[in-house]
Amino acid sequence: MNSARKLQAFALLVGFLCAGSALAQNTPPADLDAYVARVMKTFEVPGLSVAIVKDGKVVLAKGYGVRKLGDATPVGADTLFGIGSNTKAFTSAALATLVDVHAISWDDPVYQRLPGFQMYDPYVSHEMTIRDLLTHRSGMGLGEGDLLFWPHTTFTRDDIIYRLRFMKPASSFRSHYAYDNLMYIAAGQIIPAVTGKSWEDYIREKILPPLGMSTTTLSNSAFKPSDNYASPHSKVDGKLQPIDFVNLDNAGPAGSINSSAAEMAKWIMLQLARGKLPGSDKRLFTEAQSHEMWSPQTILPTGEGSGPLAALGPKFADYALGWGIRDYHGRKLVGHTGGVAGFPCHARPRRKSRSCRSHQC
Repeated sequence: MNSARKLQAFALLVGFLCAGSALAQNTPPADLDAYVARVMKTFEVPGLSVAIVKDGKVVLAKGYGVRKLGDATPVGADTLFGIGSNTKAFTSAALATLVDVHAISWDDPVYQRLPGFQMYDPYVSHEMTIRDLLTHRSGMGLGEGDLLFWPHTTFTRDDIIYRLRFMKPASSFRSHYAYDNLMYIAAGQIIPAVTGKSWEDYIREKILPPLGMSTTTLSNSAFKPSDNYASPHSKVDGKLQPIDFVNLDNAGPAGSINSSAAEMAKWIMLQLARGKLPGSDKRLFTEAQSHEMWSPQTILPTGEGSGPLAALGPKFADYALGWGIRDYHGRKLVGHTGGVAGFPCHARPRRKSRSCRSHQC
C-alpha cells in the first residue's frame, strides 16, 4: 500500500468524566502516560482506558487509574465501560448485514418492515425510511421522548415506538438535524420484525462473536461484583463519587453496550478494513455497506470558531448512518462520541490520505 492507503486508528474509552474532550482535541505527546495522567488530574477522572491501532495492528491497549473511587482495583485494557451512543454504529452495522443479504434495503419504508409504525404526521409515517431512522432528520426536537427510557422506565421498546404518534414535530421532515434516540430504538426493532431474533440476540450472534468481542455486554443489568467493569462517577453536591448504573435496556439499540478498549480496538479494525474481519478473509459486511454507513446523509451546522480552539472548527459536518462526519485540517473524519450517566466514550478510526479522505470514529 502507498502512503495514501495506510491505515491508523485511535480508539478511546473514557470513564467517569469528560476527559475524552481533551484527548480528542490535542495530539498526545510521545509520553502518553504523562499526558493521560495530566488529563486525569485536570478533569478529575478516576480511571480510563485507551487503545491505539495502527496499520491494522493494536500497538497499545492500556488502562489508567482505578475502577471505582475508594477501591484500589485498577482499570485495565479489558475493563468494561458504558459506550453510550457508540452503540448506534453497532445497530447500523447489524442492519447493514441484512441489507447485504437483501432482507431489507436502506430505503425501505419503515411501516413496511415495522408493522404499526406511525409518526404524528401521516405523510411522515408513510415516507419515513430505514435510512431516515439513522440520520436524525425525523422532524422531532432534540432529545424528544428521552424521558420514556431515561431515567429508567418500565416501558418496552414497542411501548416507546407506539408513543411516537403523539409527539408533535419541531420541524418539517428531513429539513433539520436534531439528535434523537427514539428513532434508533425503532431501527433496532426492525431486526426482530425481519429476522425473528431480538436486537440483543442478533448482535450476540452476528456481530460480537466474529470479532472476538467475548466480554462486551449489551446490558449492565447482569454485572456481578466480581466482573471487570468500571463504576460510573459524577459530582454530587460538588463532590466526585460513584453513582448507580442507569439501566438502558429498553433503549438498547441507541446506547446500552458496555465494552473495553481492547475489544473496541477490534471494532475499529473492522471499520478501517471496510467490514473485513481482523486477521481473516471473511467479512462482517461488504465494502459497499461500509461506504454507505460512512457517507454523508444529514448536513450539520458548523458555525464560526473563536479563541484558541478556532482552528479545530470544521469546514463541513454531516451525520451518516450511525457515524458523524467532519473535516480536520483537510482530512475527512468519521466519528462518534457516547455518553451515559458517568461514562463518556470516544472511539475514533482514522484513515490517512493526502487529501480529504482520512477517517476517524
